[in-house]
Amino acid sequence: MSGTRPGLLWRTYEFLAMLLGLGALALICLLWLPFALLLLPLLPRRFGQRLGRFAIRNGFRVYLTFLESVCACRFDLRELDQLRDAGPLIVVANHPSLLDAVMILSRLPNAVCVMKAALLDNILFGAAARLARYIRNDAPLKMIIDAREELQAGAQLVIFPEGSRTLAFPLDSCMPTAGLIAQRAGVPVQALLIEFSTPYLGKAWPLFRRPQLPLHCRIRLGQRFAPPGSVTAFTGELEASLRQALAASPSPQPSA
Repeated sequence: MSGTRPGLLWRTYEFLAMLLGLGALALICLLWLPFALLLLPLLPRRFGQRLGRFAIRNGFRVYLTFLESVCACRFDLRELDQLRDAGPLIVVANHPSLLDAVMILSRLPNAVCVMKAALLDNILFGAAARLARYIRNDAPLKMIIDAREELQAGAQLVIFPEGSRTLAFPLDSCMPTAGLIAQRAGVPVQALLIEFSTPYLGKAWPLFRRPQLPLHCRIRLGQRFAPPGSVTAFTGELEASLRQALAASPSPQPSA
């Protein structure tokens, strides 16, 4: 069907796949919600953190398998596996879709996200994120201190340096957060390149707009940076590196 308008049957399938995909994610979150709420005040911090991250990683792996099996999505995340035993890192990536964190967290066993405070307070996602000890972004000094502690304990910190999903593709301006944390913690920064065949669930894609299937998603390893001396210079270098790599990369297989 490449280059032609999909038929009614295929468009109907795309709409149903959208509903099933969004519904499956909500169901997975709801199934874990009461356990996360119960365990959060009961478990010691470190044990609860490990359990919370284990549950999120495996829940997201199940979800991506569902999307591949039922919703005609194709994920190429093999390069992420190279980071599993790489030790403490700040993992930064462009942010084209709501699926970005799901893909990254499904592959990294000791990943901790810097998240918007509104998501940590969200009734659906918040309890699981708090149990995993994800980090709020609404108090900059505490955010940097918490991030440094997690990195010193061996975690890998996931940050989207644009601060939100990309609006001006291929990349919005990068914020200095990753550089500040890398400088304070003395750990390297690993760039990721996230690519989609279509901008499904991007900032300009309404939540209930049907996808164009099959959807192809790929994450590649970009440049790794040493801890910076100058945060300002590093932020510019990071943004330039991401822009250059995204512009030079062939896109994933286009949807049919």
